[in-house]
This record gives sequence, C-alpha cells and structure tokens, in this order.
Amino acid sequence: MSTAVATSSRPGEVLADLLPASRVRDVALVVGGAALTGLAAQISLPVPGSPVPVTGQTFAALLVGTALGARRGFLSLAVYALVGMAGVPWFAGGGSGAAAPSFGYVLGMLLASTVVGSLARRGADRSVLRVAGTMLIGEAIVYAIGVPYLALATGMSASAAVAAGLTPFLIGDALKAALAMGLLPTAWKLVDKK
Repeated sequence: MSTAVATSSRPGEVLADLLPASRVRDVALVVGGAALTGLAAQISLPVPGSPVPVTGQTFAALLVGTALGARRGFLSLAVYALVGMAGVPWFAGGGSGAAAPSFGYVLGMLLASTVVGSLARRGADRSVLRVAGTMLIGEAIVYAIGVPYLALATGMSASAAVAAGLTPFLIGDALKAALAMGLLPTAWKLVDKK
C-alpha cells in the first residue's frame, strides 16, 4: 500500500528531481554520475578464462540511470565513455580507450542507463518487483551489446563469448539487482515520510 502511495505522490519524478532544479544541479549530477561509474569500475576482480572482469561499474551505471532519469543518465554515461576513450584510466581495472574487449559493455551501459532512467520516470524504481524487472532489462541491454562486441574484438565464437562474457557474471548481477531492490524503494519511502 505504501508503495502505491509513493508512486502516486510524485508521478514522473526520479530521485534527482527532488533536488532544487538548476543547470548547476544537472551538471553536478551528470559529472557525479560519471565519476561514480568510474570509481565503481575500479572495483575489479579478474574472471579466469575471460578478458572481462567483475566490476561495480554496471551497478553504478544502472543506479545512475535510475536515480537521474534517462537524459541525465545518458549524459553521465556518455561523459564516462568519452573521457575514458580520451585516455583517462577509469574503465575496469584502470583501463581506457575503445580498443579493450570490454568496451562494448560500456556502450551497453550507456543505452541501459537511458532505458532504466525512462522506466524510473514511470515508477519502476518504487517497488521491489519493479526494480527487479528494471535491473533485469538494464543488464540484458548491457549484455546484448557487450557480448557481441567481445566476440568481435577477440575473434571468439558467439558461444565462447557468452561463456566468457555472460555466464560468469549472472550470480554477481543477481546480487547487484538485490542491492538495488533494497536501495531504491527504501529511498522513496524515506522521501515520502518527510
């Protein structure tokens, strides 16, 4: 019942909209979202047999999109991607540039942050089940772009790319989704209590 109240009390808003509106706010949120994603990418654990590590950047990218909305989420991940392509070592494990086999995941995060941000404007960040669906869609988008890019960049077959670039990450993604399922609806409940 409280979830329905949270959804109807602030229709069309994302968490970032609760801050006073200004260009300075929007620029700070976009830059902050890019920085958060870059910092989360430094949480990097190698996966045996895969050129793609487990990182926190996918979680950050989806959280940024959901909290900031589609436009600011897209811009945050665009800044993240462009600055990393320009040589700032803030991709996974301190990498940079578009030549890395994992760069397709960065491109996937760019699109995913936009989609989850759009869904959040429709209330997809207000309940546990909606957040679960939103994170699932976001992760699917990341993999839909990242895995084929991995295959092309490394010369792997499609099945080898799935085995190296998707399968080892499913449990971690479920844990990240569970974390988001706790964080986002709780944030809205706290906001609506004020």
